[in-house]
Amino acid sequence: MISSEFALGITAPKGWNTIPFWSLFRRVKETGFPDEELLSVYRDHGVVPKSSRDDNFNKESEDLSSYQRVLEGSLVTNKMKAWQGSIAVSRHQGIVSPAYYVYHPLSEEHDQFLHYLLRSQPYIALYQRISKGVRVNQWDLEHDALRTIPVILPDLATQKATADFLDRETARIDQLIEKKQRLVEVTKNRNLAALQEAVLGGAKVVRSDDQRWLNDLPAGWHMIPLKHLVSVIGGATPLKDREEFWEGEIPWVSPKDMKTDEIADVPDHVSNAAIAGSALSRVPSEAVLIVVRGMILARTVPVCRLLVDATINQDMKALVPNEKAVSGKYLQRMLQGFNSVLMSFVEEAAHGTKKLRSDQLFSMQFPVPPLAQQAQIVDRIEEEHKKSGSICHKTLVSIERLREYRAALITAAVTGQIDVITYGNQGATDGTLDRIEEEVGG
Repeated sequence: MISSEFALGITAPKGWNTIPFWSLFRRVKETGFPDEELLSVYRDHGVVPKSSRDDNFNKESEDLSSYQRVLEGSLVTNKMKAWQGSIAVSRHQGIVSPAYYVYHPLSEEHDQFLHYLLRSQPYIALYQRISKGVRVNQWDLEHDALRTIPVILPDLATQKATADFLDRETARIDQLIEKKQRLVEVTKNRNLAALQEAVLGGAKVVRSDDQRWLNDLPAGWHMIPLKHLVSVIGGATPLKDREEFWEGEIPWVSPKDMKTDEIADVPDHVSNAAIAGSALSRVPSEAVLIVVRGMILARTVPVCRLLVDATINQDMKALVPNEKAVSGKYLQRMLQGFNSVLMSFVEEAAHGTKKLRSDQLFSMQFPVPPLAQQAQIVDRIEEEHKKSGSICHKTLVSIERLREYRAALITAAVTGQIDVITYGNQGATDGTLDRIEEEVGG
């Protein structure tokens, strides 16, 4: 076993023991419990019922007999994401993916202390170093590597006091984070409601499954099929083993990049050789991008606008606006405002993924105002987005600061850097939370 100082970059405090992981946990693989509740391991939440989250788009197998049983107190790790912090002691009984590792406790050490310790920053950094794989997203933390890591432990009374302290203090931080997340969600919902009202122009929705789905259309507005408003460009993925295809300066956009309203650049780039040697086409700036395949469609249909010429992958479509009928900016906001309509065209494809019925989408008629009015509407929308965006940005910054403090507090407590009794009595958490609010302007 390597030393804690070498492996973790810290020395166990005086009086603490350092023991190998294998003396604390034994790997087990109990299958044949398909009726148990499905569980997942999250970096931020630990082990939770899969049904409790709406952001897990992984499709479970139809046959759950090979899934592994987890008992309360079991340690569970997603070996492909342990380096991100997906390792935790479970407070639930259920089953997890066959790709996970499940460990049963062998000792009387305090399992909630071990939960915090093994998810602390020094250990996550260690998992990163000892995981193996060609690409980051394919790194694996194998059992043979995990079983030999050093685990630093104080006496049982200190373990319990530390775990109780962290339960109390992290719960406070989590409640504050949740409150701020609700503020962001409320702000976004209000923004969406204002956007929907703007692109409806006062018209009334009658039926969303009918081509004549609006009443009282404003004067000068027309119902026009989307296929008459745009030309469509598809995407592709150049061969990964052709290095010359991936050594260019042309952005290659995929669904993972569709998290902003506008795209000026992305991490992946291709060359002119890739366009010449594959099914890729150059997409002009001001085109509106839309995701047409992927599990993200279970929740929303991402739409954004290009600020530069680019290329896209095969799970997306680029809509080039007919400038005589619609501007790129208005087309983007119109589709975002009618996200619920877009969602009605989503269905399940092969292998359980989601896809957008493009034929129905492009046949759908949308309300379109004159170009001059489009510009006025976009200006109002942009002004509203600017105000709400400022609120969301400050709130998200404060959430990130709170998460950083939470992680630092856990590390300090489980590695003996602070005396949890003194720290709690001094109200140090209150002072830090107040300081974060003041610095961020929350």
